[in-house]
Amino acid sequence: QVQLVESGGGLVQPGGSLRLSCAASGIIFSTYAMGWYRQAPGQQRELAASITRGGRINYADSVKGRFTISRDNAKNTVYLQMNSLTPEDTAVYYCNIYPSMSLYWGQGTQVTVSS
Repeated sequence: QVQLVESGGGLVQPGGSLRLSCAASGIIFSTYAMGWYRQAPGQQRELAASITRGGRINYADSVKGRFTISRDNAKNTVYLQMNSLTPEDTAVYYCNIYPSMSLYWGQGTQVTVSS
């Protein structure tokens, strides 16, 4: 079955950085566009960044210039480098294919930005 396992979250101070990883199994990873999504407390899940199988990238305006999405097809892994973090980035971060598939949501990884 499909498994998407996120890791790399944690508590970081404002202005800090984190690198998230998402390891995929059960899919032919290289054939899918992938996305990083996030859900802040009391808010709907939103797309933060996406990367196509060809490497075309898009970012939400709220993270543009601070976050970088990348993928390693040899490792079936997608990454999200997050810099200049602010408290507004506090959320559970998930990866999924893009557009997302409801059955593929994993547990996510918590990112908390706080001093």
